[in-house]
Formats: sequence, C-alpha cells, structure tokens
Amino acid sequence: MDHDKMSTVPNTNSKNVLNSDVEVKGTLKFSGELTFDGKVDGDITSDGALTLGDNAVVKGTLDVGSVVVRGKINGNIVAKDKIELKAKTELFGDVRASKLVIEEGVTFVGKTEVNPNKVAPTPPVVRNAEPAKPGTPAKAPGL
Repeated sequence: MDHDKMSTVPNTNSKNVLNSDVEVKGTLKFSGELTFDGKVDGDITSDGALTLGDNAVVKGTLDVGSVVVRGKINGNIVAKDKIELKAKTELFGDVRASKLVIEEGVTFVGKTEVNPNKVAPTPPVVRNAEPAKPGTPAKAPGL
C-alpha cells in the first residue's frame, strides 16, 4: 500500500490517544483505533478497536468493534468481534460479543452472551406427542 498518495477516503487506520487527564460528558465516537485512559460519563461507539487504560472510568455503554478493557466500567459492553477483560478490571454490566477473554483477577458482575457462530437455540424435542387418553396414566418419556 502506498502511503504517499493523497486519498479522499477517511483514514480508518487512525490511532487516537486520550490520556488520563481527559474527561468527556456525552457520546464519544471514533473510527480506527482509540486508546482511552480518562473518564467518560456517556457512551462510546465505534466500529473500530477501543483500548481502555488502567485509569479509565466509564459510566455508559460501549458499542464497539472490539475492546480491551482495563479500569472501571459501569455499563454494558457490546462488541462485534472480541471483548478482552484484563486483570484488575472492574466491570458492572452485561457483555455481548463473538469472543470473550477474561483474565484472572477481574471483577465482573453481569451477564454474558458469547455467540461466535450466531447459533439460535434449538427447541427441545417433544417425544410422545400423543395426548394421554382420559383415564390412563401418562407414560414418562423413555419408559
């Protein structure tokens, strides 16, 4: 790939860094990659990759392509690809992703939905579907 040519296409490979002295109130949107080590009171949305640092404090929903989580999160995380919860992370909220990695030492209070193949639950197989005749005891399946 030739990086010298000018392009009108937005740079989706951009790497952005917001350090621990940054505080955001509202929705934070980005493309490409973002390393965030500050405080957010609001949602973070992107199709890109988010990395939260040890000092990160987030009160809101993360809806991203993928995320590496450190710091303290109070809200749900949805990732199109992968969520990685690193040691010492404190997460109070639900997670949903295709892949989930949780290191030892994570505090996680919430529900998970990890479904890499988008599998739908299969309905239980009903055996002996004939209704019992009045006056006869019903038979247990397999007997």
